[in-house]
Amino acid sequence: MSRTYTHPDVLTHGVAAGWADSETDPSRIDWAERQARAAIPFRVIDGRPVNPCEKTGIRYGRNELGRWGEQLCADAVVTVTDEHGARWLVMVERADGYGWALPGGCVEVGETPADTAVRELAEETGLDLDEASWEVLPARYVPDPRASDEAWMVTTPALTHLGTIRRDDFLIPLGADDVVRAEWVRADTFPILAAYLEATYGGRVFTAHQDLLADLFDTEH
Repeated sequence: MSRTYTHPDVLTHGVAAGWADSETDPSRIDWAERQARAAIPFRVIDGRPVNPCEKTGIRYGRNELGRWGEQLCADAVVTVTDEHGARWLVMVERADGYGWALPGGCVEVGETPADTAVRELAEETGLDLDEASWEVLPARYVPDPRASDEAWMVTTPALTHLGTIRRDDFLIPLGADDVVRAEWVRADTFPILAAYLEATYGGRVFTAHQDLLADLFDTEH
């Protein structure tokens, strides 16, 4: 069955705050411009965008996302190795109940993905790593539970490794902005990361970041 759904917050708070399109009819969007700057090509049929990577169960509308079509984000992957050789990753607990995620957010006009990763990291964790060396990976589709067949998320992971530091000397992340808290999470492999979150915080990895993190941490380092 085709389901139509756009969360009420998109058309109220989202529009007022500027993170959502005010246009409710996607056929009136300038699709040529959005398709030209898309990180992953997508089709527009009868004036409506089509998710290029999956069917979400919501055929029409934006679900919980603000922009019609692709929404490009960047996520900060910040790691450090402790004195025992264990790898740790900065993660944040989302305030919307979707679990633990990488710090990140939408790429704003004029920003590079690395710029966005640095900005969002500072906003969500208080960590200012503007002077760090960042490696930007290719953009990839993420199966965000807030997406629909007409509004979806693409992210560009930006990686930085802070080297080997004594556990007691780690920079201290402080949850801010729209997150509950920010913490260093053990991340030698993805299964270790997931088990650590569950055992320590009773948490789970945000669905949209599971495959991404599994690809990054699928083997012992």
